[in-house]
Amino acid sequence: MASSEAAVTSQPAGADSATRAADLCALLEDYLEPRQVQTVYKAYQFGAAAHEGQRRLSGEPYITHPLAVARTLAEMGMDAESLCAAILHDVIEDTPTAQAEIAEAFGSDVAQLVDGVSKLTQINFRSKAEAQAENFRKMVLAMSQDIRVILIKLADRLHNMRTIFVMPPSKRGRIARETLEIYAPIAQRLGINSVRVELEDLGFAALYPMRYRVLKERIRRQRGSQREMLDTIRDSLAESLTQAGIEARIIGREKHLWSIYQKMRSKQAGFEDIFDVYGFRIVVADVDTCYRVLGHCHGLYKPLPGRMKDYIAIPKINGYQSLHTTLLGPRRIQAEVQIRTAEMDRVAEAGIAAHWLYKDAGMASSAAQTRAREWVHGLMEMQESAGNSIEFIENVKIDLRPDEVYVFTPNGDIMELPKGATVVDFAYAVHSDIGDACIAANIDHRLAPLRTPLETGQTVEIITARVARPNPAWLDFTVTAKARAAIRHSLKRLQGAEAEELGRRLVAQALSALDLSLDEMSSAQIDHLLETLGVERLAEVFEQVGLGQRMPWLVARRLSGAADGTAELEQTDTSGALSIRGNEGAVVTFARCCRPIPGDPIVGFASAGRGVVIHHQSCNNIREYRNHPEKWLDVQWDAIAEGDYPVAISIEVMNNRGVLASVAAVISDLDSNIDGVEIEEKEGMIATMRLVLSVRSRVHLARIMRRLRGLSAVLRIHRRRG
Repeated sequence: MASSEAAVTSQPAGADSATRAADLCALLEDYLEPRQVQTVYKAYQFGAAAHEGQRRLSGEPYITHPLAVARTLAEMGMDAESLCAAILHDVIEDTPTAQAEIAEAFGSDVAQLVDGVSKLTQINFRSKAEAQAENFRKMVLAMSQDIRVILIKLADRLHNMRTIFVMPPSKRGRIARETLEIYAPIAQRLGINSVRVELEDLGFAALYPMRYRVLKERIRRQRGSQREMLDTIRDSLAESLTQAGIEARIIGREKHLWSIYQKMRSKQAGFEDIFDVYGFRIVVADVDTCYRVLGHCHGLYKPLPGRMKDYIAIPKINGYQSLHTTLLGPRRIQAEVQIRTAEMDRVAEAGIAAHWLYKDAGMASSAAQTRAREWVHGLMEMQESAGNSIEFIENVKIDLRPDEVYVFTPNGDIMELPKGATVVDFAYAVHSDIGDACIAANIDHRLAPLRTPLETGQTVEIITARVARPNPAWLDFTVTAKARAAIRHSLKRLQGAEAEELGRRLVAQALSALDLSLDEMSSAQIDHLLETLGVERLAEVFEQVGLGQRMPWLVARRLSGAADGTAELEQTDTSGALSIRGNEGAVVTFARCCRPIPGDPIVGFASAGRGVVIHHQSCNNIREYRNHPEKWLDVQWDAIAEGDYPVAISIEVMNNRGVLASVAAVISDLDSNIDGVEIEEKEGMIATMRLVLSVRSRVHLARIMRRLRGLSAVLRIHRRRG
């Protein structure tokens, strides 16, 4: 049984399934209609019959697990359809029961929910990672149709984690890691704090049992030693609020173990260095009272600077609202205080499940549910851009990072991004088309480059250009999954189009050496080529040639019928070399060793995955290609080569004050940029500058070098290669 192997421990061992079902129905009578409770009981009878004879590793009847999952959802106040689906969630996966049978007995919505939670069991995957990723992708697709799928899955995972310790250590560790990396963050993203906290602590105990026990014991001992001080803080807060006529419920709270452990790891600190282990939650009647209580707290004890956060004015992306502050109490004990209304407290614990009004006629979804659906929509966009399911699940893990910054659009809208997000992340968060075309940004009305990290409170305006396109270098500094997936998708699309165009030109060049042209090729010749190469479209052949995966000469000879693929591939004289225009994109690479620029004599080589690599003819590194003449390409610069090209120069100068500024001024005046600079002092008054400039051609470079030689401080200048 793939999804629920562990033993049941949340109910007394002697309680049979019928008793558990009766207890569940008694709980449901508090908020469901009698006919709905009867339907849930019918689902129990159906599930018990389907799982008859199946037992968990503990030896208990298997139906005890689905009943426990349904009880968790009942405690959230979920609807009857969700509860029926929870009881039946393993029926399709683990019994011969078909989805159609469930639909006939309980309706199509319940059947779709059950199918959405069920794993893919009919497919043989190459690895556990691939199986996990494909099943997660399937669940996301189901979530896009019905968000209740993930609530059932979270309840399922919660009960499995409660009963995980009967499993072998290796399997226990794998499931615990998956829980901590995916399911607990999803619970946080949906605002279901009670489920998130329990999943994290159960995952911690299963993955790192020794660390869990040691930390739990340290907290137990510290709790006893600090109890008196904490009681003093609590009593002072209660007395102050009572005197002010404020009715409030003060609840002592303790950071859960996984949260403390993560803080110790991130700060590289010991337990004794973590001060805000304990705190209080103050629940009041309304928002205005929240701010009044904050004032009383700060009047009693000094707040720690920088630790006050207003999530009421700016809610978290999952809908969480509260005021946070950290107080310095007696004996310098730090206590975090959370102040919120009763409604905010309910949303903080239950999140998306706090107001379940699913599909009620004329009733709007809660803000938490709306945000959840927006998040799922973002996941759908992400999975469409991802190359495969493993890449998709890795993107989702990035997207679930908890730290965030809040920035503003020019219209005043608030956008939440992960900590460390850059201008490019913001641009893609606005819209994929904006991200693809961004070139810079105005941050608080100041021009900023794309790699600039954003900070809370900034106003960001994206500057775009119609001809701009994504740069592979963006992947080095973007952090959001949406941005990274969109960049990769755009680059693949652009690279495919560029490779196809380049491949077409290379094949046309090779055919011209045989006094042929593409236009002369018959349908029969093209069909024979496609059959021989095992591809479906001629465009695929061109793309493979452009990416260096096939030799243009081989394709040309097969097209012409001059060879069967085993003939010698000598390069004959061509009627014209391939013209390099500089706008071919990622499929034409200019070697960094010699940095060729328009006007230089050049030679090209086909390189698998990189397309055509262009070297200067005098480059020392082309020696390795001498034994592979089939990879040589006859290339030349086009008369109207476009773009800027990096070129390296060395300048020996008198090490006078301001000499770098003088050199930079000349370069700027001649419409060039300095992309890199290194300075090495040689003999006291002499220094060597190694610069990388952007130039348009050899003529442009010659003008720059001529002007630089005219500077009195310049002793010697030359172009560097290698």
